[in-house]
Amino acid sequence: MSGLFLFSITHFPTDRRGMTDLMSGEFVTFYRLGVGLAIGLLLGVERGWKEREAKEGERIAGVRTYGLIGLLGGAAGLLSIHVGPLATGLVFIGLAGVLVTAHVWSLGRAEDIGITSLVAQLLTFGLGALAAVGEVAVAAASAVVATWLLSSKSTLHRWLRALEGRELRAGIQLLLMSVVLLPILPNQGYGPWQVLNPYAIWWMVVLIAAISFIGYFSIKIGGAGRGAAFTGVFGGLASSTALTLHFSRASRRQPRATPMLAIGILLACGTMFPRMLVVASALNPDLLRPLLVPALVMALLVYVPAGFYWRLRGDEQTDMGSTLRNPLELKSALTFGALLGLVMLLGKALETWFGDAGVLGLAAASGLADVDAITLSLARMTEGGLALPVAAMGVVIAAAVNSLAKGVMATAVGGREIGIRVGLPLLASAAGGLAVAWLWLW
Repeated sequence: MSGLFLFSITHFPTDRRGMTDLMSGEFVTFYRLGVGLAIGLLLGVERGWKEREAKEGERIAGVRTYGLIGLLGGAAGLLSIHVGPLATGLVFIGLAGVLVTAHVWSLGRAEDIGITSLVAQLLTFGLGALAAVGEVAVAAASAVVATWLLSSKSTLHRWLRALEGRELRAGIQLLLMSVVLLPILPNQGYGPWQVLNPYAIWWMVVLIAAISFIGYFSIKIGGAGRGAAFTGVFGGLASSTALTLHFSRASRRQPRATPMLAIGILLACGTMFPRMLVVASALNPDLLRPLLVPALVMALLVYVPAGFYWRLRGDEQTDMGSTLRNPLELKSALTFGALLGLVMLLGKALETWFGDAGVLGLAAASGLADVDAITLSLARMTEGGLALPVAAMGVVIAAAVNSLAKGVMATAVGGREIGIRVGLPLLASAAGGLAVAWLWLW
């Protein structure tokens, strides 16, 4: 209820014609104090529920105390407006002293020595003060995020346990190179046609790594053992090609699992199309419209057979692992960056020498190995004058060729049965996407 109250008061109408006069003077003061109170109640409800088994008097702060702390923060924020920021600082120091003293006193009576509740109480004061000085939306949003973090202890710990040391180190390495190195990379073109921009190339590498890691980490925390379908959906975000190869090999070892493995492959291949749409439109939002219909058609022509196979599946429960590589490994990121730079250079060269036909030919050749590199390259080339229909057609061609390549891979590695189950839908998807793109774009 406190969350709904917080939402309602922070979204109070303030249009100029009706509410400007109302939102003035004393009303503004009460409004901001109300937000501070609501923030305290919201955090207090979560903390109170967490400590609901504690006896009366054993908790340092309950719902009422949190509400009062939020209100105190609001009052201190108003004091800073009229007296100066020093007043807020002094009130905060006094409150912190009282809370720390109470926390130290309680350590001898409780086994939990964490300071989460202490920090939450101080944060409640700070957010109440922030609301009082006019940053109502920021304070309310921060309170909601803080409440989510406080209530997600077990989930966050489970995610942390799912990470291995090498994965954590790889992620930190990439963050260092992104947060530290990216801002200082030169944002200008080098090489022939000035097409190699270090800043742009590395930004695209980070984009792909982030999307891939969502799928990779989802499998890590959810467990590949939850089934081929689960692994297929999130594995498609990481690498549909790697997952197709892995499941095709498994099909040869476990023939009875072939129906479920085929479903996993199709779900991974289908996930590639919305991923492709997101990647292209992230670089150039104008590509969303020409790519939307072909991408949806290609995805549906893969998802529908997967759904049909799912309805016909037997009682066989497939417990599959995954051999997906961590996309945050520095070596993988650097390799993709080099590939991306090469594709961008070839794309500009072929466009200069052969026009649109050269670009489309490169898209077909690139699709045999990777869709992300050519998608990013074509999206980038639209900023340099490449027509949107040509870029969109190139992306669809690359996706179609990549789908056909995965169908051939499944047949060659996994055998005839999984080849038919996977290859025919992928063939239909490639043909349908090319036909729709031709009609849609030309």
